[in-house]
Amino acid sequence: MALNYIWIAFFVIAFVIGICKVLFTGDIGIFTQMMNATFDSAKNGFEFSLALTGVLSLWMGFMKIGERGGVVSTLARWSSPVFSRLFPEIPKGHPAMGSIFMNFAANMLNLDNAATPVGLKAMQELQDLNKDKNTASNPMIMFLVLNASGLTIIPIMVMSYRAQAGAKNPADVFIPLMIATTIATLAGVLFVCFKQKIKLDKVLLGFFGFLLVFIALVVCWTQTVSKDKLSDYTSLIANCILFTVIMSFILAGVRKKVNVYDAFIEGAKDGFKTAVMIIPYLIAILVGIALFRTSGAMEFLTSGLSHCVAACGLPTAWTDAFPTALMKPLSGSGARGLMIDTMQTFGADSFTGRMACVFQGSTDTTFYLVAVYYGAVNVKNTRYTIPGALLADLSGLITAIFVCYLFF
Repeated sequence: MALNYIWIAFFVIAFVIGICKVLFTGDIGIFTQMMNATFDSAKNGFEFSLALTGVLSLWMGFMKIGERGGVVSTLARWSSPVFSRLFPEIPKGHPAMGSIFMNFAANMLNLDNAATPVGLKAMQELQDLNKDKNTASNPMIMFLVLNASGLTIIPIMVMSYRAQAGAKNPADVFIPLMIATTIATLAGVLFVCFKQKIKLDKVLLGFFGFLLVFIALVVCWTQTVSKDKLSDYTSLIANCILFTVIMSFILAGVRKKVNVYDAFIEGAKDGFKTAVMIIPYLIAILVGIALFRTSGAMEFLTSGLSHCVAACGLPTAWTDAFPTALMKPLSGSGARGLMIDTMQTFGADSFTGRMACVFQGSTDTTFYLVAVYYGAVNVKNTRYTIPGALLADLSGLITAIFVCYLFF
């Protein structure tokens, strides 16, 4: 519903600004420019989606091997000591815990097709434990905030879109994005722990401490490397990690006696279907954004923000990518369209293009997740779920700005 109003607003605002330009500035070509922009963006959206097919099929194929090889279930087992403390109200051995583990592990591997069904199953099982069926329980809130923080180890979709936008190294945002999404998750989880009075024992403190130390070491390392070499080293590390993950998926499949080739083909088919399915959605959002940008509305928004930021004495280069961050809590497809539009406008390897990609991958779609997951179990009172999720979003946004300046 939110995206419906946003999409309508793109057209209405563009039309009003167009009328004002004709009447007050004599710009009689503005509507011609806007209509040409709609045709061009529709064509670009179609071509972009088709070009995405190969990369998405490739990664979905590898992910299917990892899923069949038991990588997701292995991650679930490894996370058990931490999750049993974050969800103390779930009885030991309850099936909800297994579904939560599977959902979280699938999200970390960017297995959206696997994550959503398992997530809905987890919500149903949590609702079975819920005493007040209309009000979100403590485990539900923790589960939703964890999902909204968007912790992802392998940002397949972002890298795929960067590849199709012509980025020289699509994985160069890998480490900055990982830092931003980790900080977002920590902020959201700590907020919920405080609200629910969850005791931070040695295991949780050790886990949180490990994440912070890791990030601190990465940041310190960036200070010892020149800017010219930083991108090369980051790319080397990111691509080594990705290739290692691919090998671990294949070896896990071999160990489980999975037909690795057939599993890859099945996953690649899913990737192909996904790429084709997003064509109408991508065209719709790109047309709306093209009108919004061509009319001058996007320039008004970013210029106004830039002036406010400059007045505070802060750098302003990130403001051109800010619309992606603003859209992300409302709509994943809307934010994706803005990210693509930013890369097409400024270049995939520009600072602004990379910033938009880190914004896109640093958190998840808060309001969409709340609507889908709570709607599935008819929970109406979400309590402090949205404030916790938006705090995670804000933390991820601020961190994304910091790390992009640090790396790029």
